[in-house]
Amino acid sequence: MSKVTVVGAGKYGSTTAQRIAEWDIVDEVVMTDIVEGLPQGLALDMNQSRPVVGYRTLVTGTNDYADTAGSDVVVITAGLPRKPGMSRMDLLEVNAGIVKAVTEEIVARSPDAVIIVVTNPLDQMVALAADVSGFPKHRVLGQAGMLDSARFAHFISEATGHDVLDITAVTLGSHGETMVPVPSLCTVGDTPLSDALDAATIEELVDRTRKGGAEIVAYLKTGSAYYAPSAAAAAMVKAVVEDSRAEMPVCAWMTGQYGISDVYLGVMAKLGRNGVEEVAEVELTESELAGLVEAAAAVKEKVADLDQIQQ
Repeated sequence: MSKVTVVGAGKYGSTTAQRIAEWDIVDEVVMTDIVEGLPQGLALDMNQSRPVVGYRTLVTGTNDYADTAGSDVVVITAGLPRKPGMSRMDLLEVNAGIVKAVTEEIVARSPDAVIIVVTNPLDQMVALAADVSGFPKHRVLGQAGMLDSARFAHFISEATGHDVLDITAVTLGSHGETMVPVPSLCTVGDTPLSDALDAATIEELVDRTRKGGAEIVAYLKTGSAYYAPSAAAAAMVKAVVEDSRAEMPVCAWMTGQYGISDVYLGVMAKLGRNGVEEVAEVELTESELAGLVEAAAAVKEKVADLDQIQQ
């Protein structure tokens, strides 16, 4: 029996659970939350949609981590969402406490799980979950690059008028200010992005991609994005559950790739049953590689801040 747990039944968590369930790739999706009745009501509603949509996956809503036991994959969405004007770093202290507690509960009940973290600030929360879990680093990863790349692709589609499904976009690095969009790997149909748009327009799209989450937060006033983020997280779960070795941008542990070690960073990786099966080194321009190295240094500094909070 295959089982995925989503921790957090807010809009992000519940939409992630719904997407995974509707793909019918596991037997059960467990959605847990501290708010009594919330995951149970959402799960009942989702289950009643099964005859209409046509899927069999059972969704279980619970406030008890005992129901998550034996999960193959756990997605941690729990945490305080950003508010207008709030940076991801503002969330560090409060969300560190939440992720630590959640990880301890998960490890006690699903010692063989792959953990996918989406709580912000993403890079630090992945590092924290890895440290607290004691799992091999390849079994703890974060969702960022999939989301940022999707945002980049959307903006490229808007700018070019080209079918969004015919666009390849890649972002690496940190989730936030030191995100590294990679125009050299982006294409519009069979055309390199640099041939489809001028340099100034590309830079505008890169900047908008870096600020993509904040732009949505500013519109919503309360809460943050969840449709695109949940789609990205669910795609990662699918790759792990199906052991597909699909290559996608994720936050993974670096062991010397690009000359970078001992830090979680957004890179291209192949995902499978063991989490990150392989970090794939792609060819980057000199400036893109410099951006990746800079992002790694920035993440290490932020993780050091996290260490001070935990002391």
